[in-house]
Amino acid sequence: MQENSEIKQLLHKFIFNQCSLEESNAVVAYYRKNKLTNDFPSVEDIQNLLQENSPQMSSATADAIFSNILAVAKETETEAIKIKKIPVLKYISIAASIVILLSVGWSYQKGFFNQRNTALLNPDEITLQLANGEIQVISANKKSQVTDSEGNVIGSQNGNKIVYDTKTPIEKLVYNTIKIPYGKRFELQLSDGTIVHLNSGTTLKYPVQFIAGANRQVYLDGEAFFDVTKDKKHPFIVNADNLNVRVLGTHFNVSSYPEDAITDVVLVEGSVGLYSGNESFDATKNTILKPGYKGSFNKKDGKIATKAVITDVYTAWMDGRLTFRNMSFSEISKKLERHYNVSIITQNKKLADEKFYASFEDQPIEKVLSYFNDIHGFNYVIKNNEIVIK
Repeated sequence: MQENSEIKQLLHKFIFNQCSLEESNAVVAYYRKNKLTNDFPSVEDIQNLLQENSPQMSSATADAIFSNILAVAKETETEAIKIKKIPVLKYISIAASIVILLSVGWSYQKGFFNQRNTALLNPDEITLQLANGEIQVISANKKSQVTDSEGNVIGSQNGNKIVYDTKTPIEKLVYNTIKIPYGKRFELQLSDGTIVHLNSGTTLKYPVQFIAGANRQVYLDGEAFFDVTKDKKHPFIVNADNLNVRVLGTHFNVSSYPEDAITDVVLVEGSVGLYSGNESFDATKNTILKPGYKGSFNKKDGKIATKAVITDVYTAWMDGRLTFRNMSFSEISKKLERHYNVSIITQNKKLADEKFYASFEDQPIEKVLSYFNDIHGFNYVIKNNEIVIK
């Protein structure tokens, strides 16, 4: 029937959130008219529609989705009959099924059904997200092969490090994303040999293999130390929010956590260029750092300030050390939260703004708090992973 054909087309657009307001109203009107009878799209209809954009979807998955849609609708309808309410409750059940359809379509469009259920993941686990959205848990005390979405081996994991394969040529960029939780650190060796040390609370998106003729670009959210393999033909670019860090081969640290107002780049060896994400690199105009200098990018106004620093202060975290130089306690608290995977609530407002110089050699959190307590004299309570400072 023509009407059935038209509604299928509208349903396809509705599932993938492409309907106009008028088309959405037409879908709702159709369900109201047919009252979820046999004219409701079949399992095959739903499956075919979704497979147009998600060919990996199985018949069993489609059947389960469709069954859930009907179950929610019928359950709501049954409750409406029990309490003998007006027919509008019938429409609520229909609306519920439509919302499920819409959320299912949106989730497939984003690739969420290819992932392991993130609600079941332990937030304290290191996770690796593949190009198709699948999420793998990385156990830092194990050895394993790293595979892509098709089961091909692309690297190997040995404890706290992943090494990517350099032999298999590919024609297009395929990205992996690794996420390091608070309280942990990790190391990557990218396909060009570049070593990346990842600090706690860090996410890095990077190509499984770099492509000949293209820049070597990665995307950082957090803090990492880069030991970049030299390649004059392929600049290495770290995108940290709205700052680009461009190098040919060097050692440098980038700290760009979302909650921080400043992105810091500390150069240990070589040379790096700093410029905004919406600019093209120009060595005659951009900020060029020399070894022993720090470039600080203000996220609010986009300005970059430079100054000479002791680089060890900014790279100590790789050895598990904490070093603070003229840093407010509120800033220190953020670093302690990431390092120890705790939550710190500072009720002492005077303490929050006070600045400190301190260094700790892989000490437990109690020892660190004891040090600040001896200097400032405050009370604190530790309960599970929460610390309240009064």
